[in-house]
Amino acid sequence: MTDLVVSTIYPSDRRGMRRVEALLGSEGIRLDRNLDYTCAIIDDDGAMIATGSCFANTLRCLAVDGSHRGEGLLNSIVTHLMEVQSARGNTRVFVYTKEEASPMFVDLGFHEVVRAPGSVVFLENRRDGFASYLRRLETRRIQGRAVSAIVMNANPFSLGHRYLVEQAARASDVVHLFVVSEESSIFPFDVRRRLIAEGTADLPNVVLQDTDSYMVSSATFPSYFQRDEEAAIRGQALLDLTVFTEIARRLGITRRFVGDEKASFVTRLYNETMASLLPTKGIACVQLRRLEVGGRVVSASTIRQAIHDRDEELLRSLVPETTLRLLTSPDAEPIRRAIAASTDLAHY
Repeated sequence: MTDLVVSTIYPSDRRGMRRVEALLGSEGIRLDRNLDYTCAIIDDDGAMIATGSCFANTLRCLAVDGSHRGEGLLNSIVTHLMEVQSARGNTRVFVYTKEEASPMFVDLGFHEVVRAPGSVVFLENRRDGFASYLRRLETRRIQGRAVSAIVMNANPFSLGHRYLVEQAARASDVVHLFVVSEESSIFPFDVRRRLIAEGTADLPNVVLQDTDSYMVSSATFPSYFQRDEEAAIRGQALLDLTVFTEIARRLGITRRFVGDEKASFVTRLYNETMASLLPTKGIACVQLRRLEVGGRVVSASTIRQAIHDRDEELLRSLVPETTLRLLTSPDAEPIRRAIAASTDLAHY
C-alpha cells in the first residue's frame, strides 16, 4: 500500500458523501446533521477506508474501516482535522464520543472533561481547559444561604425569561445566570448576552456567567453515535448536567430554576432528566410554570415568528422594553433579515 492521502470530501460531492455515510454506517455511526468539513482516506483500490469531519471547533463522525484498524489511519484523520481547526484559528478543539472509543482519543492527545456513564464522553485538546474555566468561576463565588442558577440561551430575551429570573431572584440570595456562549442561534451571543444584561440590570443579586464551550445547545449536540433521538437528548442532558454539577460545586449552587415545558419534546426530556439527576447531587430542581400572555405561553420561537410576520403588536406583548428597543433599531437589521429568510423558527 502506497502512502495514503487525506482528501477533502465536499458537500457537493454527493457520491463521496454517500460513501462517507456508508462507511460510518458500517461502524454503527450515523452521519451528523451538523458538519462543515469532511475528509476521507481512499486506498489504492479506490475504497474509502477512513473518514472524519468538523463542526465549528469540534471533531465529529470519525470512523476507520474494521479491516484497516491498527494502521494509524485515525491518527492521520485527526492530524488533518486539527490542521483544519488551526487554519480556522481554533486552538481549543472538542470531541464527543462513545465510552469505548474514548481511549483512542486520549492516545491522540485529548483529555477527558466529563463523562455521562453509559452514554457519552466529552474531551478537549487542552489538559487544563475545564479546570481553568472552573477556577475562573470560583473567583466570582458569592456567599449566601440560598445560591441558585439559571441556564438560558435567550434567543431572544423575553418576558418569560424575565419572569423566571425574577422568581429565582426573589427566592435567592444570589442567582448565577449562565448565558449559553455557543454561536448556534439567530441572535449572536454578544447580542443575547447584552439583552439579558439589560433586561436584568435592576436585579442586584443576579450575576451573569458565560458557559464558554462546556454547554451546547440541543440543535448542535452531536448525536451520530446514539441509537435514536431520545437517547441523544438524554445523553446531552446527562453530559450537560454532569458539567453543571461541577460548576455548582465550585459556586456553592444548591438550586437550579427552570421553566416547565409542554410543547418541546427535547426540552421536556431534558427537564425530566434534570429533575431526577440533580437532587442526587444535592441540587434542587425548581420547575416554574411558564409565563402566559393572553392565554399564550411566552416563547422565543413565538417572538421570532412575530418578527418574521412583522406583527409588532404581538411582539410588544412578549418582550421587555429593553429587547423591543434593540429589535426595532437599525442594529437589528441583520437579525431581522436572517429571521425573514428562515424556514424553521421553532426552538428546542
